[in-house]
Amino acid sequence: MQIDFENYCISPIQEKDAWRLCDFVVSNSERLKAYFPKTVQQNLTPTLAELFVAKKVKEFMGQEEFLFTIKENTNRTIIGLLYVKELHKVKHQGELAYCLGYQHEGKGIITRSIKKLIPWCFNEAKLHTLQIIVHNSNLTSKKVADNNGFVWKQTLPKEHTAGNGEILDMELYELHNPKAEG
Repeated sequence: MQIDFENYCISPIQEKDAWRLCDFVVSNSERLKAYFPKTVQQNLTPTLAELFVAKKVKEFMGQEEFLFTIKENTNRTIIGLLYVKELHKVKHQGELAYCLGYQHEGKGIITRSIKKLIPWCFNEAKLHTLQIIVHNSNLTSKKVADNNGFVWKQTLPKEHTAGNGEILDMELYELHNPKAEG
């Protein structure tokens, strides 16, 4: 499965992505460490990235968590990640998390990537509710949620531990599959 748009593609993580993932994480580690500290920690070397990718491929195949890469089509460089995680099979609910390399921010790539991935989440992953959880100060992520039709639901107290150990309140946004309601 691959979703193409403009000069980008979204595809499930693959074993061959390990070195590119390591490059992406290392070059963006400062920007990723607050909200993706485990991803950073587990991808700081090519060997660690190979272990991480093998685990994520297995989780994808087992439908435990879905990790997608966003790549430029011209050079196949990983420029971002999309997670569909915290899957609750009974509730048919999952959380979308995403990150983008600093060189590509401000171009709407994440907004368009989420828009392209939503149908897959509803139709293939059989989710009825998608959530985005963001820090109140992350105006860009709040805009991504708004631009994709997610609705703010509530503040989640002490929801996230940042890379520096600070415990943060987070904002919950949700999008419901209109076909699943009724």
